Amino acid sequence: MSDQPYSSSDPQGGRDQQAPSAEEPALQAAEEPEPAQPARDWPAPWPRRAALVLIAALAGLSYGWASSQDTIEFYYAAAVRSMSVSWHDFIFGAFDPAGTITLDKLPGAFWIQALAVRALGFHTWVIILPQVVEGVLTVLVLYRAVSRLAGPAAGLIAALIAAASPATVALNRGNISDSLMILLLVLAADAVSAAIATREEHARRAQALLILAAFWVGLAFQAKMIEAWLLLPALGLAYLLDGPGPLGRRVRQVAVAGILAGIVSLAWMTAVTLVPAANRPYADGSSDNSVYSQVFVYNGFGRFGDQTPLQLLASQLAPDQIIPIAPSGANRLFTGNLGRDTGWLLPAAFAAVIWGIASRWRRPRGDRLRACFVLWGAWLLILAVTFSLATFVQTYYTAALTPAIAALLAAAAVSVLAPRLPGENRRPGGNAARRVGLAIVSAGTTAYAVWLVPADGAHVPGWLVPAIIAVGAVAIVAIIGSTLIERAVLATVALASALVAALVAPAVASAGLTAHHESAFDAPFEPTRLAAVIASAPAKLAKIQQTIPRLQAVQANAPDLLAAQSSYIAAVFIYTSGLEALPIGGFTGTIPSPTLAQLKTDIAGHQFHLVLALSTKDPRMRWIATHCRDLGPRTFLCIAPNAAASSAASPAEPGQPGSP
Repeated sequence: MSDQPYSSSDPQGGRDQQAPSAEEPALQAAEEPEPAQPARDWPAPWPRRAALVLIAALAGLSYGWASSQDTIEFYYAAAVRSMSVSWHDFIFGAFDPAGTITLDKLPGAFWIQALAVRALGFHTWVIILPQVVEGVLTVLVLYRAVSRLAGPAAGLIAALIAAASPATVALNRGNISDSLMILLLVLAADAVSAAIATREEHARRAQALLILAAFWVGLAFQAKMIEAWLLLPALGLAYLLDGPGPLGRRVRQVAVAGILAGIVSLAWMTAVTLVPAANRPYADGSSDNSVYSQVFVYNGFGRFGDQTPLQLLASQLAPDQIIPIAPSGANRLFTGNLGRDTGWLLPAAFAAVIWGIASRWRRPRGDRLRACFVLWGAWLLILAVTFSLATFVQTYYTAALTPAIAALLAAAAVSVLAPRLPGENRRPGGNAARRVGLAIVSAGTTAYAVWLVPADGAHVPGWLVPAIIAVGAVAIVAIIGSTLIERAVLATVALASALVAALVAPAVASAGLTAHHESAFDAPFEPTRLAAVIASAPAKLAKIQQTIPRLQAVQANAPDLLAAQSSYIAAVFIYTSGLEALPIGGFTGTIPSPTLAQLKTDIAGHQFHLVLALSTKDPRMRWIATHCRDLGPRTFLCIAPNAAASSAASPAEPGQPGSP
């Protein structure tokens, strides 16, 4: 790749072109006449805006439709309820109303949910509303980011692909922090794209845009911690290769932005660390009450090789039960629920980035289209490798791949079907080779989609596989036709048919998620038994809510409704009642908060009477099992020796909380 500046007014070129030499007019006259290229602003502004508004509206509808019936993560929802009624809990990201322990993650995304609940009331749709808005904004910002480097047609295609992604639809129908992280990282990519497109003489503007990108990454860190940092290399690499100005200046600009990203990322953690431990909740996920340990060990490097928090929790809930997880490896994202969430277009996206970078690598510095492939290709590769190697991956994690997949496919589709690549001299047979390649990728995508559709999954339409095959065949014929007869209308038809063929399976999968009120914990066409378990969660929560009056009768005058080993168990009662349920051991039930001495003090002070214990392995639980009255499975009544005997009847078993 040459470090020579190249540019053009074409959005897919670079900056100002150098003056042509005297020989160039003669050489150009000797070439065959070039076919007319689409106008720079194709499609025209008004149709483009109308299409974008329609795409955004459909995205919002699919994210928010009947959201009050969705299954949400009640652990996070319980924390949001606590944070919405106490500014102390809000600032520190406390899990329980009494503020004894934090969430096991940074609270950035949940601050927005808590503010929504504080303003509109505690309802399922209110908790989901921020993710709906974040998802729609992501579609709009992605359009702008891709348009800066690959043109408005590619921007529209990217927005459409992102809106149709099942992983994105499922994620934004829940209350998971990934929605905010993705929006902020796409904003960062948009800022870097704008910096790349900046003219060389506007160095200060480029630096300001990189600083803005760093700010977005720092905020994304508050939502999903280290995962936000994973994409810093992608942002920096794209700017270093194709940003304006000398290499030394670009390196300095990227270094400044990187330092700022670190400062913004660590600001809240550092502020919390400076607060005396007695004045803040215990940092869940750490053994030393450190937010840094929570982020970099529990939620960071500990996710590779070590037991995940869910596995640790399962070892307490059901020691003999093994959580089924997709094994790590190169094929993890291409099979099963992970494949059906985001894998439909993943092979095509990898093919697009390989072709895109290879075809543009020799272009001079400043080539916007190459920058597009580098930025989004690095995004895709980094996250795909990370998700393939991590010990455990939730299906909704894969939604972070969607912006990159959409951007890469959009840039490749527009480029492949263009009469020639921007800034490229016409070569005989070049168009035909690109379109034959597109036909091969389209055929492979169709075959892969047919293979992904399960024979016995939930809500699989009987007509889906024949439709995928039929539309795929039409797309291949249209692409070959546009190769044999080079006409603008045929190229447009080929592009449209290729898009329909690629999107028919994921679009139907997304529609199914929306129609059946499925959310972040669901995957399209998942096994029927798994779908039934997830769908039963709201009914289980409603049943538990009915036990609250009886539990309050046992609570008597105690400040806390009960204590429970694991925030996960306590969350059920906080979510359904808003009352304090003291979490013992944090999310996994193994964290040293509260200590045994603190529990003894609480019991002696009549802080609570009921304790729900997961197992007797923990020394705190062994002491409770020894000194408290056993009321039944995993339930103990703890009355201080000098307290009056309880006259309350043994409460009904509150039930075993189900997990969505």
